[in-house]
Amino acid sequence: MTRIKVGIIGVGNCASGLIQGVEYYRQSRNMQTGLIHERIGKYSVNDVEFVSAFDIGETKLGKPLAEAIYSAPNEVQWVERVPGCERIVMEGPILDGVGVFAEKMIKPIEQTKSVEELHREIVQEIHGTGTSVLLNYLPVGSQKATVFWANVALETGCAFVNCIPVFVASDKEWSRRFEEKKLPIIGDDIKSQVGSTIVHRVLMKLCRDRGAAIDRTYQINVGGNTDFINMLERERLESKKISKTEAVQSQLKDRLEEGNIYIGPSDFIPFLGNRKLAFIRIEGRMFANIPFNMEMRLDVDDKSTSGGTAIDAVRFAQLGLDRGIGGCLTYPSAYLMKHPPVQMSDEEARSKLDEWMNA
Repeated sequence: MTRIKVGIIGVGNCASGLIQGVEYYRQSRNMQTGLIHERIGKYSVNDVEFVSAFDIGETKLGKPLAEAIYSAPNEVQWVERVPGCERIVMEGPILDGVGVFAEKMIKPIEQTKSVEELHREIVQEIHGTGTSVLLNYLPVGSQKATVFWANVALETGCAFVNCIPVFVASDKEWSRRFEEKKLPIIGDDIKSQVGSTIVHRVLMKLCRDRGAAIDRTYQINVGGNTDFINMLERERLESKKISKTEAVQSQLKDRLEEGNIYIGPSDFIPFLGNRKLAFIRIEGRMFANIPFNMEMRLDVDDKSTSGGTAIDAVRFAQLGLDRGIGGCLTYPSAYLMKHPPVQMSDEEARSKLDEWMNA
């Protein structure tokens, strides 16, 4: 059987949700509920295998991946165990991958190896395990660390899926480098399957398509996992706010002025755990210039809705490898990511994606 051999960069809640989700479908082989695509090319969910993993937390390093995904501060507990994920979680370089607020929860080790030493060990691990797709699940704001791993992908011949808002896939120079190596990259900043950004985009486009004028809007998000405590450090949020704001602005014919749109994380509420609450408001005018406003509250498991998209991104990345396509994959990025190189409506992106997939 052909397997997609995935390497996980950052064994946090998102990675834990994805890995446990794949095991859930493996145990329930007739269950297709919750999948965007049952098959992508020849690949089903059951064809995804997690063969390497890298982290910096003392609670995860040196443990089998099947154990590390349940280690603190992870909270996902969807299946009792994940057989087959026995590869030991290896050390990666910290660089800028840990924020000051998240440090106490993540508990990074005190690194004694140089970046160069770690680089050599990582390359050896990727080659030794046959990893073909690297999935970047580092914390928001990990600019230097993401650059490190993108370079590792180029060196080791891996496809790269960038789930965080560091602009690599959407950067022309990075895309060119992946194209030259005939390696696909998908990014940047994963859209949740049913999350605040995708819902906000659809509502904005609905208003536009129905002839309404939109005057102002906001989206406020709160949650209780390490992602949200990390984003209390506002300096790490610049690219995240750009990514989320552009994802919504792109659905409008006329951009809103900066003072009339606010989109971004708001606060960390510990007891929410992996629940994310999103509060969306849109104010505008319709027929005869009569004003209207709408408000919506979304309550989702933040890691389930991430995994529902990542499972497709991994399979599209492998499909790109199989076809020898290098550079940013336009349609997978447009449909699955907030900050792709080319923004489209979600309907157009889905149509073009399925056409490309079946070509």
